[in-house]
Amino acid sequence: MALSPTAVAARRVFAAAAHSGQEGGSARTWKILSFVVAMPGVAVCMANAYMKMHAHSHDAPEFVPYAHLQLRTKRFPWGDGNHSLFHNPHTNALPDGYESPHH
Repeated sequence: MALSPTAVAARRVFAAAAHSGQEGGSARTWKILSFVVAMPGVAVCMANAYMKMHAHSHDAPEFVPYAHLQLRTKRFPWGDGNHSLFHNPHTNALPDGYESPHH
């Protein structure tokens, strides 16, 4: 597989740029970018998540007994047979509704 003359020339240019004598320049550039771009970006994302968390309502949605969501053809083989393996009483409803009224 022979390379075209333009591909060979581009390869030489990239190879020459890799060994241009600036060994420490790229590490310094990435360090500056980390402090100037990445850290403020993470801080902005954290502030956004914090504000959305406090603006969100923590009330439970009203339970609607949809028949297609509560199909149980047999009991679970653990516990009382009605709770799934990773059941969370605050978020997972049973076929007859949430377990506690103060959800």
